[in-house]
Amino acid sequence: MNPVHEKEFRDFTAAQSPALLRVAYLLTGDVHLAQDLVQSALAACARRWHKIRDRDQPYAYVRKALYRSQYNAWRSRARKPESIVEAPPERPDGDHADRVADRHDLLAALARLPYRQRLVVVLRHYEDRSEAEVARMLGLSPGGVRSQASRGIAALRSMHEPNPDMEALR
Repeated sequence: MNPVHEKEFRDFTAAQSPALLRVAYLLTGDVHLAQDLVQSALAACARRWHKIRDRDQPYAYVRKALYRSQYNAWRSRARKPESIVEAPPERPDGDHADRVADRHDLLAALARLPYRQRLVVVLRHYEDRSEAEVARMLGLSPGGVRSQASRGIAALRSMHEPNPDMEALR
């Protein structure tokens, strides 16, 4: 890579890494895996940066590489079930604590979803992508995207239904 392209890539990486890391964290549910995912996507794009930088939206290209990298990682290995730790029963009062607890609950619920459902839910509802766009990105049919999204949302809703035993502890 020539020095001009290298500087452009370093500037792009410095500016876009936080946003890429947020998306990667939603996909993986683990900070360290998210960092590895972002690093591998950026490393793959660094080799082609001279072509990518000339495109209209290099961020979109790198983000798609991130999605593909995670999708391929899920497909290539058998996943062990993740162990989810329940939130402690005693929570401090206050809006901020409730938001943190809600976010923790949502991330734990996302971690329980099968990988395709999680990927589709994140792309459709966090990234606000259209069905057609998600289908193109993942190589699925639009019906497959609808099906995975519907199943994922239904699973999240069923996980969110209040447990009377846990409600008594609040």
